[in-house]
Formats: sequence, structure tokens, C-alpha cells
Amino acid sequence: MFALVPALHVQLASSHRETLAERMRDAVAVFFAAPEQIRNRDVHHDYRQESDFFYLTGFEEPESVLVVAPHRAVGDRTAIFLRKRDLEAEVWDGERMGVERAPEALGVDKAFEFKSLATELPKWLAGARRLYFSLGRNAEDDEVVVAAMRAARMQRKTGAETPGDLLDPEDLLHEQRLIKSPEAIASMRRAATLANIGHRKAMAVSRPGVFEFQLQAAMEYEWGVRGARRTAYSSIVGSGPNACVLHYRSNARQMEAGDLVLIDAGCEVDYFASDVTRTFPVSGKFTEPQRRLYALVLAAQKAGIARCRSGYSFEQVHEATVRVLTEGLVELGLLIGPVEDRIKDEGFKRYYMHRTSHWLGMDVHDVGRYYVGGTSRALEPGMTLTVEPGLYISSRDQLAPEEYRGIGIRIEDDVLVTDGAPDVLSAAIPKEIDDLEALIGTEALSM
Repeated sequence: MFALVPALHVQLASSHRETLAERMRDAVAVFFAAPEQIRNRDVHHDYRQESDFFYLTGFEEPESVLVVAPHRAVGDRTAIFLRKRDLEAEVWDGERMGVERAPEALGVDKAFEFKSLATELPKWLAGARRLYFSLGRNAEDDEVVVAAMRAARMQRKTGAETPGDLLDPEDLLHEQRLIKSPEAIASMRRAATLANIGHRKAMAVSRPGVFEFQLQAAMEYEWGVRGARRTAYSSIVGSGPNACVLHYRSNARQMEAGDLVLIDAGCEVDYFASDVTRTFPVSGKFTEPQRRLYALVLAAQKAGIARCRSGYSFEQVHEATVRVLTEGLVELGLLIGPVEDRIKDEGFKRYYMHRTSHWLGMDVHDVGRYYVGGTSRALEPGMTLTVEPGLYISSRDQLAPEEYRGIGIRIEDDVLVTDGAPDVLSAAIPKEIDDLEALIGTEALSM
């Protein structure tokens, strides 16, 4: 059997489709592959498939559409539209799956050429009462689906039923993705293992005079040669004042003695992400002010991780970190007044302006609702989330004690909720002060 992706991906995708179909009943769902993106002129960015589409197909080609229609007869319920074989194009861009091989290779009932989508899709909508489609994600895809719905409605004159309700797939599929399967957890554990190797390498080669992008290169090389095809997001390597820039990405500064460097980076394995942040001293030793703030952030993170278990809600993880940070900020003189007042009026946001957690999975900010019925969601086994408190004291902050100005610290781990204690997937990556100081600068940077 010909396949462009591992058989396990297709097997899992078929299972995911079956689960989705069971929950859809009289509906039809349409999922588009990610479009290709131009980097400069006629050069493309590296292609990464849209997560929902890959979850349901295991297929990585662009110009593809999956239709799931459980209201149709058995053996005629799933269809994929994809590019036809084109030997001339394949000389330039590689072999394509093609219509003939797609049903067996991808486990779908029918396959059609992508160019036939406009004529065939209305037929697949007929007989369904509801349509699941992510309207507003891509304007071109929206136009195709709206035109298909318009064409399908023309069949009402013959007595055919067509979708009257348009629903977002997150009501079904994203809730399904939120609880990770054993296979997904294994991939995330592997991604965290590779992140560990990469972060350790960055720590080992850190020293004054090295550029931020050199730490990035050393880290990403380590997980790349071990099987991670891509980073999970653009790596952040911010030293000195750049550690206070939450989404710093230029990674261009030459590090100096006395700096802290904040590295927020992770890799993907089988389309599942790791997302880890570590902050450490470039020269190998924390200064006393750095040490105090680092110890505070670490204590807050541990308090948040302790609540990543059944019986707590997503919001309660954030509340735990906020309380520890606020208590510490008052003690260190960065905030003034009663702790309860600074929590209530959110005075802590001067130095901690972001949330503590987000879901993690195929997308680094993964899908799934954070609130259900207006209430923060209860944590359940199989959910994975980050815990990433931080403190960022601008060098321009005249209200902060001078010894703390210019210090930025964030510590982030990937946590799996289980029936028992939290399972920290990234626990092997050093974050205790003694462990960091023992590792930093122990290797020479290969040039």
C-alpha cells in the first residue's frame, strides 16, 4: 500500500473520524487542509498541515478537503478531495498521493480530484440537517462552502433536506482533541524528552559573548537530529532586557556577563508539541537579586503545578501562582499594601501580565474550551496544559527597587493531568538553582 505518512497516523485518524461521526448524527462536516504560504516571491514557507485536518486524515498534502457525512449510506460516508497525480509537477515538488490510491491509503470511502469540489460538495451536503465548518478561518474556503450550501439548497425543490444550521467543529472535534489519547501522550512525552536535550545544550554552551541565535541553533540542532521535524513555534531566546519582552523573537543580541537569558522553545513530534521555558544566568551564577526573583517564580510555578489534578479548575492553577507571586512581590518591596488588596485590584499585573496556563497538544495553544457554562473548566485526566508564571521588571520602571530593574524570568513546564499526581512531562529539564548553575557553561560552542 502506498502512503505518504506512517500507517499509525492513518489508523489513528480513522479512529478519530469514527468517534466524530458517532457524535454528529444527522450532520455533515467539512475540513480544509492548510493553504500553502509564500515566503518571498515564488518561495514557500515550509508546509505544516492544519491540525484538525491532520488529526482526521494523517495526510500532509495541501489542496485537500475531508468530508465526513454519517447520514449517508455505509461505505459512502467519508470523502477526500485532493490533487491528481501530475508527473511534471512531481518532478519539482515530489510525489503526490493521487485519487486512485487515496481510499486505501487514507481509509476513506471515496476520493475525488480537488478541482471537482465545487460540483461534488453540494451532493455530500444533501440529506444533512447541520453543517460543521470553521467559518472565518480562511476566506477562500468560506466562499467554497457558502457556494456549496447555495447549490445544495437548490435541491430542496426535489424534497432533499439540506443543512439549515452552521456550527463550529469545536463543539465536537475540539472537545475530542482536548483529552489526549495514549498515542498522543506518548508523542508529547517524546517531544518533551527532545526539548530536554535541546535546552540542556543551550545551558551548557551559554557564556558571555555568545549571541542569542547561537543558543537557538545549538538547541534546535539537538532535537532536529533526533527526529523532531520542526519547532513547535518560533523559539524565543531573550537575554538581558530582552527577557522582559514577552514575545521577543529577533534573537540577535550578544549576551553579556551578568545577564539572565530566557529561552521559551519546544519541538514537535508526530504533530504534537512541547512548550518549555527556562531562565538562567549567562555567566553561570545568579546575582542575589536575580536569585530572589527566580526563587519566587519557581515557588509560584510549583504551587500551580500542584493544582494540575482532578478536583481543581483551570482558573485555580492561575490563582495559586498569583497568590505566591503577590506575596513575594510585597515581601520584596515591589508591591506595597496588603496581599489581598493587590490580588483584588490586580496590582501584580505590573510585573506579571499574562495568564499562567494554556492547553497544549497538536497546537502549542491547543483547542478546547477554558470555560463551560460561564465557569472555569474542571481539570480531567488526559488534559495537558502548561504552567508558566513569570516576573518582568522593566529597566525603565522607576517605582521598582533599582536592583531588580531589567530582570525578566519565566519558568514553564508541560503537565499531564492524571487520576493522581500531576505528570510533569518536561520535569527532566533543569530548573532548580543549583542544577542550573552546575550545568551552565560546561561545554564549548562548536564553531
